[in-house]
Amino acid sequence: MMMSQAEIPVIAIDGPVGSGKGTIARQVAEALGWHLLDSGALYRLTALAAIKRGIALDDDARLAELAAHLDARFGSDAEGGERIWLDEEDVTAAIRTEECGAGASAVAALSPVRDALLDLQRSFRKAPGLVADGRDMGSHVFMDAGLKVFLTASPQERAKRRYKQLNDKGIDVSLAALSRDIEERDRRDQERSVAPLRPAEDARELDSSNMSIEEVVSTVLDWAAGR
Repeated sequence: MMMSQAEIPVIAIDGPVGSGKGTIARQVAEALGWHLLDSGALYRLTALAAIKRGIALDDDARLAELAAHLDARFGSDAEGGERIWLDEEDVTAAIRTEECGAGASAVAALSPVRDALLDLQRSFRKAPGLVADGRDMGSHVFMDAGLKVFLTASPQERAKRRYKQLNDKGIDVSLAALSRDIEERDRRDQERSVAPLRPAEDARELDSSNMSIEEVVSTVLDWAAGR
């Protein structure tokens, strides 16, 4: 018998920027054979779609309509890296540009867009299950998730990870500047009025500062098996 949407299991993985939640979510979803939702990427996808269509990034109504009907898909490549498709086009690199990042910040501040994306995020809940990563998946979007993980790491460790990630891509950045940026983003995320960054009351907190990716994935899978 077909499961109702409410019966489809969800693992929500939330956490601050640089905590590694995207990598962990992808590997957990792959291990379970479940669907994947990268909620933060939806704002970048909305911005990219708007730029392609010539829609102004302050046009609430048109942006909300666009966001509500995004044809987005998330997955991994053969090496386990992130892949993102929009209208069946691979836009993994395109949504990581500075232009797209600035656009994402603009559209994320618009309540109609956030409301439209809330419905879209919930539509990713399909059998056999969903792993959703973001900042408010467990506390706001999927409050009935069977497992809620709040993944953290110290600001210093998160800055080091981001520094290595950017250097590996040939991007020269300052570790001190990254640390300041992460602390400022933490503050904004925690203080925003809509869906602020915080663990859900029933979330299991996991500090990955001194853990490998494999150890974190194994821990989440163990929690999922015993949920």
